[in-house]
Amino acid sequence: MPRNASPSINSTEPVRHLDDLEELLIDAEADDEQVQQAPVVVRAWLLLLGLVLVALNLRPALSSMAPLLSQVSDSLGLSAAQAGLLTTLPVLCLGVFAPLAPILARRFGTERVVLGILLTLGGAIALRSCLGEVGLFAGSILAGASIGVIGVLLPGIIKRDFAGHAGTMMGVYTMALCLGAALAAGATVPLSNYLNDSWALGLGFWALPALVAAIFWLPQAGKRQGAHKVAYRVSGLMRDPLAWQVTLYMGLQSSLSYIVFGWLPSILIGRGLTPTQAGLVMSGSVIVQLITALSAPWLSTRGKDQRLAIVLMMSMTLAGLFGCLYAPLDGLWGWAIVLGLGQGGAFSLALTLIVLRSRDAHVAANLSGMAQGIGYTVASMGPLAVGVVHEMTGGWSAVGWIFGVIGIIAIAAGLGAGRALYVNAQSEKI
Repeated sequence: MPRNASPSINSTEPVRHLDDLEELLIDAEADDEQVQQAPVVVRAWLLLLGLVLVALNLRPALSSMAPLLSQVSDSLGLSAAQAGLLTTLPVLCLGVFAPLAPILARRFGTERVVLGILLTLGGAIALRSCLGEVGLFAGSILAGASIGVIGVLLPGIIKRDFAGHAGTMMGVYTMALCLGAALAAGATVPLSNYLNDSWALGLGFWALPALVAAIFWLPQAGKRQGAHKVAYRVSGLMRDPLAWQVTLYMGLQSSLSYIVFGWLPSILIGRGLTPTQAGLVMSGSVIVQLITALSAPWLSTRGKDQRLAIVLMMSMTLAGLFGCLYAPLDGLWGWAIVLGLGQGGAFSLALTLIVLRSRDAHVAANLSGMAQGIGYTVASMGPLAVGVVHEMTGGWSAVGWIFGVIGIIAIAAGLGAGRALYVNAQSEKI
């Protein structure tokens, strides 16, 4: 199949304002013949609510650990290497288990898999609070695997149900991811202090939102299952340079994000902040991501491609990281805001590229699996490298080189991935 220039994601039906959200949801759900009994508006908002609640639960398991990492390490007697491994394993599992997502979806249906994995995620978060060191590592691995599977499936759902409005919906999805990360980063230490000064209860609390999301996702779990009786094979992705550029950009910008999730509080504590202060700075930085998480994909589709937006977001990310690492502490909040704006837009654009570069939902699902499976495996090396360099040098200054190298390569990959093209892949029934 020849590669053609890809139109803007909403070229056929532009979404000019966020007020169009209800209309696009109604349009996306209008062809669902399995639930004709329910009013269209109710179905539309149930779908939106379900997607948002699922997305809210895809980061707390990762961002809740960082503010408590020193306390957990002291309590369990973890070495610096073990603490580094604890920040790396969940990210590695995001990539290792991502290829399971399309296999499970074909067997059980996408919506049912999301429901089952949400319940697994809740159990994994609870497990981290039990059985000491064994439970901590086992729960972290299972949580990373759960997030990896769900994260692959949701872009495919958005491409299928919101094909003409995916820019707006990917922004909403990413905004919910950022909000969940920010809430966990800022609230975990105060929760632990409130709950008998127990880090285990503070971490375990985040199992409850996952169970709530599963309850609200139930109406979706009985829908569209018949569509999965027909299997599709997608070929050509692994040979396509554009698909690899999307994958590399996804992995490298994610590496910087997980360095922030895993190590930014420790870096700030090393610079003189208390754990509560460090957690609040990280939370503030992540919550600012809401602005660009929603706006960057929408704005990027107003132009001919996404290259300028990618360069801008990655440049802001690097500036914020260097500011948090080297600049005087009296300007720390300003640099944290710059960092958040950059990372929110960079991640949202990475997810949007998966949809923009795909011709149909089947290609999008498989490109999502490739970009997140391989990309998150690459991403896990960033937190690990920071831990190794910190242990070797006894300080944090040298990790600036890691930020710079990752950021420059990410910009180079983004310049390729941001071109208005489709990946050269074919989907066919089997």
